[in-house]
Amino acid sequence: MKTASLRHSWSVVTKLLSNDVCPKEPTGDPNSLCDSPSLVADQHRWTIFHSKVNLPAALNDPRLAKRESDFFTKTWGQDFVDTEVTPSFYLPQINKELFAPYQQDITQKEKIHERCKNICPPKDTFDRTLLHIHDKSRTDLEQVPKIFMKPDFALEDSLTFNAVLPWSHFSTAGGKGNRDAASSKLLQEKLSHYLDIVEDYLRKTSHAVKMLRDKISQIDKVMCEGSLRVLRLSLTRNNCIKAYNKLKLMATVHQTQPTVQLLLSTSEFVGALDLIATTQEVLQQELQGIHSFRHLGSQLCELEKLIDKMMIAEFSTYARSDLNRPLEDDCQILEEERLISLVFGLLKQRKLNFYEIYGDEMIITAKNIIKQCVVSTVSQIEEIDIEVVIKLADQMRMMNFPQWFDLLKSVFSKFTIFLKRIKATLNVIRSVVLLVLDKNQKTREQEETSLQKNSTKDNIVDTEVAYLTHDGMFISDAFECTTDSSSSKEQTSSSVTPGGVEIIISDDMKLTDLELGKLANNIQELLYSASDICHDRSVKFLMARAKDGFLEKLNSNEFVALSRLMEGFILDTEQICGRKSMSLRGALQSQANRFVNRFHEERKTKLSLLLDNERWKQAEVPAEFQDLVDSVAEGKITLPEKKAVAEERKPADFLIVEGQKYAVVGTVLLLIRIILEYCQCVDNIPSITTDMLTRLSDLLKYFNSRSCQLVLGAGALQVVGLKTITTKNLALSSRCLQLIVHYIPTIRVHFEARLQHKQFSMLRHFDHITKDYHDHIAEISAKLVAIMDSLFDKLLSKYEVKAPVPSACFRNICKQMAKMHEAIYDLLPEEQTQMLFLRINASYKLHLKRQLAHLNVVNDGGPQNGLVTSDVAFYTGNLQALKGLKNLDLNMAEIWEQKR
Repeated sequence: MKTASLRHSWSVVTKLLSNDVCPKEPTGDPNSLCDSPSLVADQHRWTIFHSKVNLPAALNDPRLAKRESDFFTKTWGQDFVDTEVTPSFYLPQINKELFAPYQQDITQKEKIHERCKNICPPKDTFDRTLLHIHDKSRTDLEQVPKIFMKPDFALEDSLTFNAVLPWSHFSTAGGKGNRDAASSKLLQEKLSHYLDIVEDYLRKTSHAVKMLRDKISQIDKVMCEGSLRVLRLSLTRNNCIKAYNKLKLMATVHQTQPTVQLLLSTSEFVGALDLIATTQEVLQQELQGIHSFRHLGSQLCELEKLIDKMMIAEFSTYARSDLNRPLEDDCQILEEERLISLVFGLLKQRKLNFYEIYGDEMIITAKNIIKQCVVSTVSQIEEIDIEVVIKLADQMRMMNFPQWFDLLKSVFSKFTIFLKRIKATLNVIRSVVLLVLDKNQKTREQEETSLQKNSTKDNIVDTEVAYLTHDGMFISDAFECTTDSSSSKEQTSSSVTPGGVEIIISDDMKLTDLELGKLANNIQELLYSASDICHDRSVKFLMARAKDGFLEKLNSNEFVALSRLMEGFILDTEQICGRKSMSLRGALQSQANRFVNRFHEERKTKLSLLLDNERWKQAEVPAEFQDLVDSVAEGKITLPEKKAVAEERKPADFLIVEGQKYAVVGTVLLLIRIILEYCQCVDNIPSITTDMLTRLSDLLKYFNSRSCQLVLGAGALQVVGLKTITTKNLALSSRCLQLIVHYIPTIRVHFEARLQHKQFSMLRHFDHITKDYHDHIAEISAKLVAIMDSLFDKLLSKYEVKAPVPSACFRNICKQMAKMHEAIYDLLPEEQTQMLFLRINASYKLHLKRQLAHLNVVNDGGPQNGLVTSDVAFYTGNLQALKGLKNLDLNMAEIWEQKR
């Protein structure tokens, strides 16, 4: 057994030495690879070398007693739990029932087989007749007893010895000596004969063997030795070539680390990573088991981790350099090739959160931009002592509005350039990600097409990797575009970024479409975040200045300028980033609401003061107010700009509005200007349209109610000390209300054009205001009629039908009617005057009819009837003689009771 074992071992060694110089080198057969775990391939997978249990120590646990009978508990510790072996998922459960079909099928065949054996007995495979015919010498050999032919023949064995030399031939007892001697002699001759036969047979056999060896030797020399030597030399040559290639490959791999260091010194991270990946693949496939490289795999893994940290640090440095450049109008990308190389390296290493570094730098840079702008502006203002006022916020609060406005304009300008720069950089990063995504999709389509074409063919897997070397260094596919694709395992494709930089995309970007799509979306969201950051910092900048109520104290022009500047910046950021940021818009809306409240309160207070000091006398109309209403008539609801040199134009007595004359008080002129200020604010700040509409409605309602209190309610008697509210005061108040009513439709159209459709319901405020004003005007007309009605009641109640004619009562009535006409004729339009006197005449007729009925004066043609007719004719003539009342239909027949 030992000899056989040694012979087997030697044959194995000889085979290994003759076949390959590297016994552990893979030959293409995956079963021939070493089963030990790879330091490179298995670095992230648990292997037996991660085990923390020493098996001999566990088997020799001294804590356990020797009396324990169970082997596993005894040798593996008291905590060992004996569990059943889980059956394999890949092997079925075998039982006897599975063999039943086979037994049924074979039973009948077995019976036939047994029957055939009994009918035809087996033949002797050794035909002895032929042996006797062709080899006569064999017959002599047959004479030799078979016992001598046994392989275990040994004379030491008593049975064998007795069979060969029977003791009966040597016995001398019984007087048979001569016969025994003869038998012994015969036995001796028989054995000698057997010996002669065997020796003759051995001599012939020896001669035949010698002849056979001579012939075999000649055949070996002539036919085999040369051919075998050629085969042996060819195999040796191939082994030498493999050994040379291995040594050459080892020499190249030996230069990996210096080459990686050289690439890293020039920030060629992608090339270094490609080189490390290629070297690890070579160590796994081509140089597995090489003792001198046993630590290279782990060293490359640590080097790869170092490169990850270097790339992150390099990207942080790039982001800081890119964002902190001087903010000029030039938005050119900083070192685009360097950025692309960094992004590819980070994608290759699956560092997909690198964009967060850029986001953090954006926040820091945005803070610094505002700080630098404040410092730069403060340094140019002599009034601010930076040694006394240290905090930037306090320094900023010491600026007046023009200085602070210029500072805000500078901040917005810097932020605009800042966002354009961020957009350009992020577009490059996003384009790289999208190019890799596009490459993945194209590769997948090509693979599917290739699978369809080769569905009927065997797939041939090329396990060899071709490497190009130059001066002892790898030339990576990422840096050598001329690499033959047939000799390279990694296929590459060329693409061009939006900036015109050509890049090479290799197939080793093992990122899914979902990961790449999510990363592209995150980069786009980062651009949106940049807009939000700028808006948030701008809001804080505004709030820092608004702490002392500075923004609320701005006048209309200043706030409009501020609003326009902020709206412009908001629109610019939306155009750059493609999404609305609400923080700055919300801050603007909040400040606008405060501005609207202050704006409204100031004007309401101003209107209140004007009304409290209004004496309700007709005021002269300056030329600028006439120009104002003329521009409104032309469709321009704006305040005219103040002219540098004011023209000297005399004021007019009336305000001409679309051909109609309006007698007004000074308060109403200023109210019209205030109304136009509301309208202009809506144009300048569209976001406050709804608030302004509400406030303007409140202002108009206030004017209506307050003027009603002062005139109709006689409040002006106490407020401004008027002695009485005259008919002229009432008519003037009515005409002022009519002027406001005239402009309400124009104001409504102005606001309607600036409201959203869902906000049109707010326009009902104008309908309510119009109704209130009309009711007020009607009440004034009723008051004028009531004044004359009370006068008629007082005078006509004392009327007596007697001479002289015209009576004193009618003379007094006509005098009061003339005063009424004189008071209102120049204030109210002719149509309104006529309507008013028609109502007054109706009241007059009612009181006269009542008095005549009381006096029992009837239309009978008598003396009293004649006197009354004369008085009435006097009244009619005087009334129709007034301006504008000539054609007034008085219908005086109604004063008489109709005869039944």
